[in-house]
Amino acid sequence: MIKVVIPIAVLLLIILCKKLPKIGGNIYVGLISAGVLSLLLGGVFAPSSWIGAWIDGLDRISWVICLSIFGSIYAETQVRLGTMDTVMGALKAKFYKSPRILVVCVVLALVLSGSLLGDAVAASTVIGVLTIGVLSSVGLSAEQICCIIVAGASMGSIMPPISQAFALSSSLVGSDPDATIRYGYVTVPLIVIAMTTYMILFFIKGHPVIKEYDENGNEIAITETAGQILRKNWTSLIPLGLLIIVVILRTITNEKLHFDLMPDLLSQINFITIDENTSISLYDWLSNISVLKGVSNGIVLSIIFVTMVSFCFKKVRAHAGETLRSGLSKVKATAMLQVCAAFMLGCFYAGGQVDAVQEFAMHLDANVLKIGGAAAMMLMGMLTGSQSTAQNVVFTFFGPALVATGRDITLTGVAGAHLAAAGMGLPPVDLTTFVVAGIVGGILGKKVDPLKSMFYMVPMCICMAAVGFVFMYI
Repeated sequence: MIKVVIPIAVLLLIILCKKLPKIGGNIYVGLISAGVLSLLLGGVFAPSSWIGAWIDGLDRISWVICLSIFGSIYAETQVRLGTMDTVMGALKAKFYKSPRILVVCVVLALVLSGSLLGDAVAASTVIGVLTIGVLSSVGLSAEQICCIIVAGASMGSIMPPISQAFALSSSLVGSDPDATIRYGYVTVPLIVIAMTTYMILFFIKGHPVIKEYDENGNEIAITETAGQILRKNWTSLIPLGLLIIVVILRTITNEKLHFDLMPDLLSQINFITIDENTSISLYDWLSNISVLKGVSNGIVLSIIFVTMVSFCFKKVRAHAGETLRSGLSKVKATAMLQVCAAFMLGCFYAGGQVDAVQEFAMHLDANVLKIGGAAAMMLMGMLTGSQSTAQNVVFTFFGPALVATGRDITLTGVAGAHLAAAGMGLPPVDLTTFVVAGIVGGILGKKVDPLKSMFYMVPMCICMAAVGFVFMYI
């Protein structure tokens, strides 16, 4: 495990110790250094293997990079259209004297959307993007705003009824999905209450009032009610409403009901004709090209579709070139950060760090199975930024092993879901944070430190892990 510990320790040292000459606090250097060390400690010295690892990492998170890029352009179209002004204006009019209640409402909205969509990235992109400006007006830092959005969406993604974590966990141990998911209606709200309390107590200082100023520094009085603002500007919400509908419909797709607009549309376009009876659709072609296949992700395609709809509005179409340039320029720094993170992620796989964690868990003594297996799951989530990967790689054998020791099969499934969610949110590779950091930085025009935002998320991860341990021992 030494080859796992050293790269992560060096990454944290470079990022946290800003007094280090030249490289202190430099995230880019930290990510690349961690990747290089993981390759060297894993015995990978060939330059071609390093390039291959980088391409593999880019391939694994290509959809995240694409979502950041197209999400930034989408956010810029919504600014042009006035969607941001409408939503933020309504929120300000309703809660300008109660910023803490505003934060609670934002978190609850994100949890609700995450529970309906079953995906933290989708909830962050669809709902979270609209709350950035109003949260900024309370005086929150960009990293705190990023944390609020990611935490709300992440807690929502594990919240039933649509919970990938519970569904996958129950399937891996063979428990009744309904019985397993039922516990989520109790555990997740408790975590939401704890995390929301933490954020309103530590993020909001004093008793601020939401204020807005004009270009001359004069305060703009709030004269309209939230209802009046929504009635007057409802057309600006059309693309947002369409996006919500499209994402929800593709989320509830199953064998009997199928609706996935953009993938279905691209699947009907013959891109390459091999012979009279064989052709390759544009969607299949995109899906099978390394790195570029990130564009074929369903959420990314949904964002592209709604962005195209937004350009049909004159307010956006009249400034099309400027909108594209602004969106791309605002996400440039984040995209570079994600490219460096992809290098580190690919190196973790190539250097054997991921395999080392898996092997570590497989050879644990029965007396330390619970603690060691839980640690392995969380570490896997940290290294990959994926709850599903942590479950598929570690819980596949860790879950049945717990059941074999006499643990209740349903409670084991509940524990696995929470432990995987805990690891996913911890530094250094939380994919949702990287996406949201790019969007927050783009809208506010500020540099956002995703690692700092992940550290703000640690209390939520501790709560998730605590629940997991409780269900392993009760």
